[in-house]
Amino acid sequence: MASKGKNLSKEEQFPISNPGKIKIGIVVSQWNQTITDRLLKGAKSVLLNSKIPADNIIIKHVPGTFELPLGAQYLFEKNMVDGIICIGCVIQGETKHFDFVCQGATNGIMSIGLRYNKPATFCVLTDENEQQSIDRSGGKHGNKGAECAVSCLKMIELNKDISSPDKKIGF
Repeated sequence: MASKGKNLSKEEQFPISNPGKIKIGIVVSQWNQTITDRLLKGAKSVLLNSKIPADNIIIKHVPGTFELPLGAQYLFEKNMVDGIICIGCVIQGETKHFDFVCQGATNGIMSIGLRYNKPATFCVLTDENEQQSIDRSGGKHGNKGAECAVSCLKMIELNKDISSPDKKIGF
């Protein structure tokens, strides 16, 4: 989502209409918890700074990154949230397990958003080593949790904007 020197982490808030009516789910992997806790902190900070009430932020933990799509699906099925931030961290090891987990999580999170027609943002770090994950979870490359929170709010606002009956589409 971001390249070096260009990211949404600098946006500490996003102005959204009627923030008190918005509910956001955050599904967080417990695997690599030191990193995912940092990402969660960044996401929560943006949501709170954007005036989303703390009671409207629903946080659920899942064992690992592979389980993020199902956790998101549970929240959407119960119609509990307007959007979901899926937070995970997979660090490259010596086996192909990394590839399978990353691909499954990527496809699953994308599918959930499309199935429920609500934003399911992808905040899964897929790094070669722990230092890269530290750098992207509040370090020198910003906080991808904060970036995904901004993305989630922007997508909710976009949907509200284009769904408004007052909008005229055309040139």
